[in-house]
Amino acid sequence: MIAALTLFPFTASADEVGRVGVDWVGNDIIIEAIQDPDVTGVTCHIAYFERSFFDRISNGNWFEDPSNASIDCRQTGPIVIGDIDRSEDGENVFRERQSIVLKSLRVKRIFDQENNTLIYLAHASELSQGSAKMSISTIPLYQAD
Repeated sequence: MIAALTLFPFTASADEVGRVGVDWVGNDIIIEAIQDPDVTGVTCHIAYFERSFFDRISNGNWFEDPSNASIDCRQTGPIVIGDIDRSEDGENVFRERQSIVLKSLRVKRIFDQENNTLIYLAHASELSQGSAKMSISTIPLYQAD
Protein backbone atom coordinates (compact mmCIF):
# COMPACT_ATOMS: atom_id res chain seq x y z
CA MET A 1 0.00 0.00 0.00
CA ILE A 2 1.52 3.29 -1.10
CA ALA A 3 -0.36 5.42 1.45
CA ALA A 4 1.37 4.68 4.73
CA LEU A 5 -1.01 3.80 7.54
CA THR A 6 -0.45 6.01 10.55
CA LEU A 7 -2.08 4.91 13.78
CA PHE A 8 -2.16 6.65 17.11
CA PRO A 9 -3.04 5.02 20.43
CA PHE A 10 -6.54 6.56 20.26
CA THR A 11 -7.34 5.45 16.74
CA ALA A 12 -8.63 2.23 15.26
CA SER A 13 -6.84 0.08 12.74
CA ALA A 14 -8.32 -0.66 9.34
CA ASP A 15 -8.61 -3.97 7.50
CA GLU A 16 -8.67 -3.87 3.71
CA VAL A 17 -11.80 -5.72 2.54
CA GLY A 18 -11.90 -4.67 -1.11
CA ARG A 19 -9.83 -3.19 -3.93
CA VAL A 20 -11.32 -2.06 -7.24
CA GLY A 21 -9.15 -1.15 -10.21
CA VAL A 22 -10.50 1.94 -11.95
CA ASP A 23 -8.20 2.41 -14.96
CA TRP A 24 -5.39 0.88 -16.97
CA VAL A 25 -2.60 2.73 -15.11
CA GLY A 26 -3.32 0.89 -11.86
CA ASN A 27 -5.27 3.44 -9.80
CA ASP A 28 -7.51 1.75 -7.25
CA ILE A 29 -10.39 2.41 -4.91
CA ILE A 30 -9.60 0.83 -1.54
CA ILE A 31 -12.36 -0.25 0.84
CA GLU A 32 -11.43 -0.75 4.49
CA ALA A 33 -13.40 -1.89 7.54
CA ILE A 34 -12.82 0.04 10.77
CA GLN A 35 -14.01 -1.15 14.17
CA ASP A 36 -14.66 1.74 16.53
CA PRO A 37 -12.23 1.13 19.43
CA ASP A 38 -14.53 2.75 22.03
CA VAL A 39 -17.96 1.69 20.79
CA THR A 40 -18.34 -2.08 20.56
CA GLY A 41 -20.74 -3.27 17.86
CA VAL A 42 -20.06 -0.52 15.28
CA THR A 43 -18.19 -1.09 12.02
CA CYS A 44 -17.46 1.63 9.49
CA HIS A 45 -16.48 1.00 5.89
CA ILE A 46 -14.45 3.72 4.22
CA ALA A 47 -13.62 3.93 0.52
CA TYR A 48 -10.85 6.11 -0.87
CA PHE A 49 -8.69 6.52 -3.97
CA GLU A 50 -5.10 5.29 -4.17
CA ARG A 51 -2.87 6.52 -7.00
CA SER A 52 -0.66 4.02 -8.80
CA PHE A 53 3.12 4.20 -9.25
CA PHE A 54 2.66 4.90 -12.97
CA ASP A 55 0.17 7.72 -12.30
CA ARG A 56 2.56 9.29 -9.78
CA ILE A 57 5.46 9.24 -12.25
CA SER A 58 3.47 10.54 -15.22
CA ASN A 59 1.51 13.28 -13.42
CA GLY A 60 3.90 14.46 -10.72
CA ASN A 61 2.58 15.16 -7.24
CA TRP A 62 4.61 12.10 -6.27
CA PHE A 63 3.83 11.92 -2.53
CA GLU A 64 0.10 12.66 -2.44
CA ASP A 65 -3.23 10.88 -2.90
CA PRO A 66 -6.54 12.69 -3.40
CA SER A 67 -8.52 13.27 -0.22
CA ASN A 68 -11.88 12.09 -1.55
CA ALA A 69 -13.50 9.48 0.67
CA SER A 70 -16.86 7.92 1.42
CA ILE A 71 -17.97 6.33 4.70
CA ASP A 72 -20.87 4.20 5.88
CA CYS A 73 -21.25 2.79 9.39
CA ARG A 74 -23.59 0.10 10.70
CA GLN A 75 -24.39 -1.73 13.88
CA THR A 76 -22.69 -5.12 13.58
CA GLY A 77 -23.36 -6.40 17.09
CA PRO A 78 -24.70 -5.24 20.45
CA ILE A 79 -23.64 -1.62 20.91
CA VAL A 80 -21.72 -0.85 24.09
CA ILE A 81 -20.43 2.69 24.43
CA GLY A 82 -17.13 3.04 26.27
CA ASP A 83 -15.48 6.19 27.55
CA ILE A 84 -16.02 8.45 24.52
CA ASP A 85 -15.55 12.17 24.04
CA ARG A 86 -19.02 13.72 24.19
CA SER A 87 -17.93 17.25 23.24
CA GLU A 88 -19.26 19.03 20.16
CA ASP A 89 -16.03 18.51 18.18
CA GLY A 90 -15.92 14.76 18.94
CA GLU A 91 -12.82 12.60 18.68
CA ASN A 92 -10.71 10.92 16.03
CA VAL A 93 -11.39 7.24 15.49
CA PHE A 94 -9.08 6.68 12.50
CA ARG A 95 -6.39 8.53 10.57
CA GLU A 96 -4.48 7.61 7.41
CA ARG A 97 -1.89 9.74 5.64
CA GLN A 98 -2.62 10.90 2.09
CA SER A 99 0.73 12.68 1.71
CA ILE A 100 4.07 12.55 3.51
CA VAL A 101 3.44 15.53 5.80
CA LEU A 102 0.56 17.79 4.89
CA LYS A 103 -2.63 15.78 4.37
CA SER A 104 -4.49 12.96 6.09
CA LEU A 105 -7.85 11.25 5.82
CA ARG A 106 -9.66 11.14 9.17
CA VAL A 107 -12.74 9.57 10.66
CA LYS A 108 -14.18 11.46 13.59
CA ARG A 109 -16.95 10.29 15.94
CA ILE A 110 -19.41 12.86 17.30
CA PHE A 111 -22.10 11.98 19.85
CA ASP A 112 -25.44 13.72 19.26
CA GLN A 113 -26.88 13.30 22.74
CA GLU A 114 -30.17 15.08 22.01
CA ASN A 115 -30.99 12.61 19.21
CA ASN A 116 -29.20 9.63 20.83
CA THR A 117 -27.10 9.12 17.67
CA LEU A 118 -23.45 8.53 16.83
CA ILE A 119 -22.18 10.49 13.82
CA TYR A 120 -19.09 9.37 11.91
CA LEU A 121 -17.48 12.00 9.68
CA ALA A 122 -14.82 11.16 7.07
CA HIS A 123 -12.85 14.26 6.04
CA ALA A 124 -9.48 15.46 4.85
CA SER A 125 -7.22 17.37 7.18
CA GLU A 126 -4.63 19.56 5.48
CA LEU A 127 -1.94 21.74 7.02
CA SER A 128 -2.25 24.72 4.68
CA GLN A 129 -5.78 24.56 3.24
CA GLY A 130 -8.98 23.07 4.58
CA SER A 131 -10.98 20.77 2.36
CA ALA A 132 -14.73 20.68 1.82
CA LYS A 133 -14.60 17.01 0.81
CA MET A 134 -16.47 14.95 3.41
CA SER A 135 -18.89 12.13 3.97
CA ILE A 136 -21.01 11.22 7.03
CA SER A 137 -22.82 8.22 8.41
CA THR A 138 -25.04 7.97 11.49
CA ILE A 139 -26.00 5.21 13.89
CA PRO A 140 -29.11 5.62 16.06
CA LEU A 141 -28.67 4.28 19.60
CA TYR A 142 -32.00 2.63 20.33
CA GLN A 143 -30.88 0.22 23.05
CA ALA A 144 -27.17 0.90 23.55
CA ASP A 145 -25.52 0.35 26.92
